[in-house]
Amino acid sequence: QVQLVESGGGLVQAGGSLRLSCAASGRTFSAYVMGWFRQAPGKERELVAAISRSGGSIDYADSVKGRFTISRDNAKNTVYLQMNSLKPDDTAVYYCGASISTWWGRSTTNFGSWGQGTQVTVSS
Repeated sequence: QVQLVESGGGLVQAGGSLRLSCAASGRTFSAYVMGWFRQAPGKERELVAAISRSGGSIDYADSVKGRFTISRDNAKNTVYLQMNSLKPDDTAVYYCGASISTWWGRSTTNFGSWGQGTQVTVSS
């Protein structure tokens, strides 16, 4: 497993921006497909964005396309989620996940490593 620690969450007004970071340690970072997930109260955890091992392939949930950008810096063992034009519906705990799996975009499975989550709250 790889150890993951998210940071960057907070309270922001609608229309604002946040940048989440996920720092990884343990095994080789580049061996993992990385994903950002979120879970709102009463909702199931959903995949927001995924990025392939090299960073060459990216996929997003329809709800965040055009607003969120996932990126990774394998030299720094870090994956990022830039969130712009935030909406109240984006309010959730955001989690970083790592998968040792074939790349299947948003359908990638086996996210066996998780961070502790970081709260994102968007006020209306």
